Amino acid sequence: MFKRIGLLVLANLAVFIMLSVVLTIVQMVFGVNFGGMAGADLNLATLFIFSMVVGFTGSIISLLMSKTMAKMSMGLRMIDVDRPANNLEAYIVGVVRQQSQTAGIPMPEVGIYEGEPNAFATGPSQSNSLVAVSTGLLQLMNREEVEAVIAHELSHVKNGDMVTQTLLQGVMNTFVVFFSRVIGWVVDRQILRNEDDAPGAGYYITSLVLDIALGFLAGIVVAAFSRYREFHADAGAARIMGSEVPMVNALARLGGIEPRELEGSIKGFGISGGMGSLFATHPSIEERIAALREHRY
Repeated sequence: MFKRIGLLVLANLAVFIMLSVVLTIVQMVFGVNFGGMAGADLNLATLFIFSMVVGFTGSIISLLMSKTMAKMSMGLRMIDVDRPANNLEAYIVGVVRQQSQTAGIPMPEVGIYEGEPNAFATGPSQSNSLVAVSTGLLQLMNREEVEAVIAHELSHVKNGDMVTQTLLQGVMNTFVVFFSRVIGWVVDRQILRNEDDAPGAGYYITSLVLDIALGFLAGIVVAAFSRYREFHADAGAARIMGSEVPMVNALARLGGIEPRELEGSIKGFGISGGMGSLFATHPSIEERIAALREHRY
């Protein structure tokens, strides 16, 4: 637990430092005055630059740190792909290597972790990625099904889903920050009639409330995109395997199991985590099986 708390503190510190550095550089190089963006005259250009910096910094840092965070938070046991320690590790490495060649991507790092049936892929690029499977998955599924799950994760890597989702999250964050502060300025200046040079309480309170409300709406958009990409990863697994049957069987095997949500820029294989259909990061098992059988991808 303390390791995860420390990792969270470290990640937040990294975001804070990077945000401060980027804002300072923008101010020095471009002469942008962020302090006056919400004064008596709203500076939309300055506000938009500020919103982009705030919106993308956290997402990009999360992506860049995703492999390190996954290794620490999930307790991964990394496999030496050149010298597997046992037959199981040799089998997993062999599957990942063969499927990576089939998919046309570089060999990722490979790991195993203790946990319920699941797998995930993470990393900032095809050439700097990580694929991991859980002991629960290896115990639950036969080899063909395990291979289908690994193919699903490699499809996420090939499709660049982690990067695309990071960019989408950055765009959503940008618009949340921008519009919450524009509306906050309108409330403060036009409704509450604040005539001071500095923003009033109405600006800060409205911006905070809208950050939360618009953040929920942005979360719905990001979750919908994640569900859409899961269908494509399933289809990619079917192409790598040469048939949709192993992927269908793997999904059916998982039916009724609710794996816990994986963190941050980690694309997990399992079922959605019970937050409701709007915020679910994965489609239902039934939808995924139907899409594969009907070739709706």
